[in-house]
Amino acid sequence: MIRKIGLFTSGGDAPGMNSAIRAIVRYGKHMGIEIVGIKRGYSGLIEGDMSDMDLSSVGDIIHRGGTVIKTARSEEFKTEAGFKKALEIIKIFDLDALVAIGGDGTYKGLQKLSEKGIPVIGIPGTIDNDFGYTDVTIGFDTAVNTVVDAISNLRDTSVSHGRINIVEVMGRHCGDIALHAGLAGGAENVVIPEIYYDTDDICRKIIEGRNRGKIHSLIIVAEGVGKPYDLAEEIKEKTGYDTRVSILGYLQRGGSPSAFDRILAARLGARAIDLLVGGNYGRAVGIKNSQVIDVPIKNVFEYEKTTNEDFYRLIGILSR
Repeated sequence: MIRKIGLFTSGGDAPGMNSAIRAIVRYGKHMGIEIVGIKRGYSGLIEGDMSDMDLSSVGDIIHRGGTVIKTARSEEFKTEAGFKKALEIIKIFDLDALVAIGGDGTYKGLQKLSEKGIPVIGIPGTIDNDFGYTDVTIGFDTAVNTVVDAISNLRDTSVSHGRINIVEVMGRHCGDIALHAGLAGGAENVVIPEIYYDTDDICRKIIEGRNRGKIHSLIIVAEGVGKPYDLAEEIKEKTGYDTRVSILGYLQRGGSPSAFDRILAARLGARAIDLLVGGNYGRAVGIKNSQVIDVPIKNVFEYEKTTNEDFYRLIGILSR
């Protein structure tokens, strides 16, 4: 019987994590479960840095970015000694289960804990949207909106100066942020690691646009592709046009979460509690076709992450 749950966020923060924390604490309390907040992810778990959470501790956090229980990456947890410490702390603090919000590093840690018999639930919180088992992760929608706002501002100065602007966005090896922001923001070209690109094709499109009076171009590049400054130099050499680079960086992780991310986080947080109450452990929650689902956490990396090639083709057609 689950009576006491340890809750933590791990890895990179994502907008909407606080909404998930709020849902877990309040829904958990509603189900008669004690919630303990573990600070700074696996680092806090190893150190026993935790405290009880109640209804008031999650008041007025639904609109805030980041995570109120903080986050971190822990190299120590990956060691045999660090992992053993974590198991000892779980026993010392009498934690019946763990719920963690994070990305692939977080899930790998949960897999190890689950193999040792610890009841765990994983909630996907990462702006990268790089899990194959769920359609979308907490924070992705907000990150896309942040990028769209940024490139809308860049477009104004790009038009004024008649420049080519390359914008690098986050996502690691996944190009979803670039793809969705490129379609929503009207980018002329999107470069992502999943689809081969030819610089000559990009340059030809830029030149053809200039010939019909289009004096600027916006190119969105996913960080997993390579160095945007090299691409900018190559475009400048081949076209002769002034080409600038903007790297949006960590601002994509911050900001107030969108309504979509708040709702998604609340739904996934509630499902996590329902699973534990129902005796279903070692699960990862997610969403498919707008329905909340859960899968064995040991299998999450077996699901192939696919790229929406229809989006990519549509960008190419609409940006001409």
